[in-house]
Amino acid sequence: MTKYGFLLSLASLLFSFPLLAQEEHQHTEPLEKIGKVSFPITCDQSVQKEFERGLALLHSFWYEEAQKSFKEVIDQDPHCAIAYWGQAMSIYRPLWNRPTASDLQNGRKLIQAAQTIEGNSQRERDYTDALAVFYADDNRDYQKRSADYCNVMQKLFARYPKDREAAVFYALSLLGSQPDNDTTLENPKKAIAILAELFKEEPNHPGVAHYLVHASDNPHLADLGLPAARRYSQIAPASPHALHMPSHIFARLGLWQEDIQSNLASIAATRQSHGMHVGAEHQIHAMDFLEYGYLQIGENIKARAVVDQLATIHADDVDPGLDGYLDRMRAHLPAMYALETHQWKEALALQPPAGAEPSSQAITYWARAVAAGHLRDVPGARAAVQQYDAMLNTARKSSRSYQADYMSTNGVEAHAWLVFAEGKIDEALSLLRSVADKQDAEGKGEVELPAREMLGDMLFGTNRLREALAEYEKSLDTDPNRFNGLYGAARSAELLQLSQTAARYYAQLLKNCDAPSQRPELSHAKALAAKD
Repeated sequence: MTKYGFLLSLASLLFSFPLLAQEEHQHTEPLEKIGKVSFPITCDQSVQKEFERGLALLHSFWYEEAQKSFKEVIDQDPHCAIAYWGQAMSIYRPLWNRPTASDLQNGRKLIQAAQTIEGNSQRERDYTDALAVFYADDNRDYQKRSADYCNVMQKLFARYPKDREAAVFYALSLLGSQPDNDTTLENPKKAIAILAELFKEEPNHPGVAHYLVHASDNPHLADLGLPAARRYSQIAPASPHALHMPSHIFARLGLWQEDIQSNLASIAATRQSHGMHVGAEHQIHAMDFLEYGYLQIGENIKARAVVDQLATIHADDVDPGLDGYLDRMRAHLPAMYALETHQWKEALALQPPAGAEPSSQAITYWARAVAAGHLRDVPGARAAVQQYDAMLNTARKSSRSYQADYMSTNGVEAHAWLVFAEGKIDEALSLLRSVADKQDAEGKGEVELPAREMLGDMLFGTNRLREALAEYEKSLDTDPNRFNGLYGAARSAELLQLSQTAARYYAQLLKNCDAPSQRPELSHAKALAAKD
């Protein structure tokens, strides 16, 4: 990783981006304000503080710096077995990315090194042996490894009921092993039950607040994560990720100003991390949420500026373990901008990032299909769907075939807009409703277009206004305060002559969008409000 190259890119981003620079909060907290953890170890007393520093960094997903701390512990005390466990934990990155074959090999070597050292406590050996289950040299897939590790951590948690770190790491293992397409939310609910109690006892623990936010990061649970979201940034303000992470809950709940400020603060914090590694992936992730927040309050110019600034970040500034993430965002951000602002022709003209992996290229083709559907452009929609399907098939045959599972939603949406363009309205509605129902059951990404809102758009476009209003309102239950959801509901109600309902939604939209905006929808809302 080219640390200095990234810092230059980041400097360019912040100083050439006046819209961000004017609004960002100057991050003045001490660099080492990363929260407090307690994990007694049997190593040399002189390394206790550095070990706990590494653990605090680990809990905020500052993996590279955590590895440095654990290495410093090993340099000072080569017989500190638990520090090797710490390094291995820095490679195991649940909720972040799946380990490569090389990651598994490296983690296994670290665990084996820890297991050969004598003199450490039984508790420390149990932590090491638990992680050894994840890194074992066999052919289990990631889901199975995660589930097996979680089962062992449950036993460790039961064995050491007074060890709060055991509770925290067990909760994390629950989140990391949540089955794909799970509708029960059993693991997150278990984690919330554990972490909510710890949150009362450990208000300054970075992992407790962080994992509470992750556990609640679902439309059905988001309210439960709000206290932790508002606390986490105060616990670890030196961490760009800790400053960004609360926006997952803010975006779920439609708290756009808090969402925006959270990500501006995260961007600003990267400049304060003197001598510490902050990969560009943190910056990019914050930009993704920042663009989305600006779009929901009608700040199109600022949203566009976020999109344009992706060009200042280079692939070698991103963590090698997240290769492809920059390309994904270079596809996602322009697509979201064009679709959210209803720039259908602009969306049709989008090009996928050159050389991007299939799952990233597919985002562009999905956006084209949606836009072509709105324009009733059958050839354009058909071409986009064919290209999307080609990317899906390529992904299935790749070394990351699991990515194809996450492409199914956009694939069905793309097909729905194709048949809509072809005039097969009932089939289009059925396809899109299947996705909307799936999202209602499983949840959806924080910065994704809700399929149910799209369903409202389809119904509105065929003058089925009462049905459209019902879908917009249902979408707003799970994705509150979205610009297009509010406007769609208001406009549908207006045309149905439901004046009070229309006025309520228009008023909420105008309340959200209190800054100057070029969105014509706001001009319409203001004109109607002036008549009342």
